[in-house]
Amino acid sequence: MAWDTERTRRRLLDAALVEFAAHGLDGTTVAAISARAGVNKERLYSYFGDKQTLWQLVLSTELERLAAAVALTGASLEDVGEFAGATFDYHAAHPQLARLLQWEGLQDGRAADLTERTAHYREKVGRFAAAQREGLLDPGLNAGHLVFALIALAAWWQTVPQLAEMITGAPPDDKRERARRRRFVVEAARRLAAPTRGS
Repeated sequence: MAWDTERTRRRLLDAALVEFAAHGLDGTTVAAISARAGVNKERLYSYFGDKQTLWQLVLSTELERLAAAVALTGASLEDVGEFAGATFDYHAAHPQLARLLQWEGLQDGRAADLTERTAHYREKVGRFAAAQREGLLDPGLNAGHLVFALIALAAWWQTVPQLAEMITGAPPDDKRERARRRRFVVEAARRLAAPTRGS
């Protein structure tokens, strides 16, 4: 019987996502990933090389999925609100991403795919700056700070769900509360980015 290489790789990647999100790079072992995937650890080394390479692949794959799901389609205030709303939706549906990013921030060393990720975010900053020059967004705000603030506004609900529950009194799986939070994120993003009168 032929070995299904692609299926095995997928099982290893899925297992790595769960393990890395739960324990970070340093707290995860190749043995734990292999056991979760039900695959011999020699296969992991054969397909991915080592744990560090697998960590970078898992994180970059998750960030590519986020970028594909949260495209900034325009520069109007409506688009800024929807950008924040789509970011909120993605993080709510994929809570492992926030954990991966937290682990990355806690560990020493270079960020995964630093050059590509920086280029991706700088392109967003450039679009925001262009919208500011056109009078669509508040020109008094630093465009980079605005991009960061919108991402934080949308993602922090899932990054610290215990804090969100303490403040709002609602658990993260409350669908009505999630809808209220999303509406807030969209409206707050629009208000934050709106040009002030006379600017």
